Amino acid sequence: MKKSSLKKAAGVCLGILALAGVFTGCKGGSGSQTGNREVVLNEVAHSIFYAPMYVAIEEGYFEEEGIDLKLVTGFGADKTMTAVLTGEADIGFMGSESTVYTYAGGTDDYVVNFAQLTQRAGNFLVAREPIENFDWNMLKGKNVLGGRAGGMPEMVFEYILESNGIDPGEVNIDQSIDFGSTAAAFAGGQGEFTVEFEPHATSLEQQGKGYVVASLGKDSGYVPYTAFSAKKSYIEKNSDTIQAFTNALQKGMDYVLSHSPEEIAKVIAPQFKETDIETITTIVARYYEQDTWKKDLIFEKSSFDLLQNILEDSKVLEKRVPYEDLVNTEFAEEAAK
Repeated sequence: MKKSSLKKAAGVCLGILALAGVFTGCKGGSGSQTGNREVVLNEVAHSIFYAPMYVAIEEGYFEEEGIDLKLVTGFGADKTMTAVLTGEADIGFMGSESTVYTYAGGTDDYVVNFAQLTQRAGNFLVAREPIENFDWNMLKGKNVLGGRAGGMPEMVFEYILESNGIDPGEVNIDQSIDFGSTAAAFAGGQGEFTVEFEPHATSLEQQGKGYVVASLGKDSGYVPYTAFSAKKSYIEKNSDTIQAFTNALQKGMDYVLSHSPEEIAKVIAPQFKETDIETITTIVARYYEQDTWKKDLIFEKSSFDLLQNILEDSKVLEKRVPYEDLVNTEFAEEAAK
């Protein structure tokens, strides 16, 4: 990663804290007509990658646990974290690197991870032409549309490059394009490769504009890609709600692990009304086959250590933060019983 990455990551952290100061006082859910506790969940993006959560929503598992869930899409980890810090959201769903940044930035009421959902990266490398025997060394000197500096998509990409003996500086990585806009830029002729989440990777294939040649999830190994988190004070005051929320998530995970991609796709289809069922099934199968989702929601120390290894390798973390402060496993452990 370029030397400016640490400054960019610090800038993200400072931006989050500044926005938090502007919006402090905003509140999340406050009750419901059903008598259930309303919980506002802000997700970093709305993606089939997070299928177990949508299964829990569509199967009514949150209602079973006494929760009326209000789902809001933040469109970026910085925005999701800001919503949690200001109280606009009760719970955030994003990459855990954001919780590390805010903790390292000195936030007193810091954000704690209590349930991990995905254990592999959810993005794919897309080329302009099919490549049967792709090798990461093929990216040397090539123009690749990447992700935001300090974000998990970009850091995992660079982690894979380094694992294959490639200095990220040997690849021309364009980090200037907004999240979610790289597929359109690639379709318009920018870059020789692009790193894409679903449904953009499959959409590019369907349009004949690109071809998936590698899975970052497979080639990076098991990484703690996304997790649910909340402010320390919220968890302390609402432990019953956090437990109920985690129980519902575990039910969604259990469903996903015991049903076929076709069955999962059918359940979550209402969440993706603009995507046809065949495409949803294709995407679910792609994630299913690479062992994307954890069997339980326990965020283990080894995973947190790996996360910090990636952050250090990317030069966005100067000093490690304590696992015991930023991860609480008691709710996930109870839900897994």
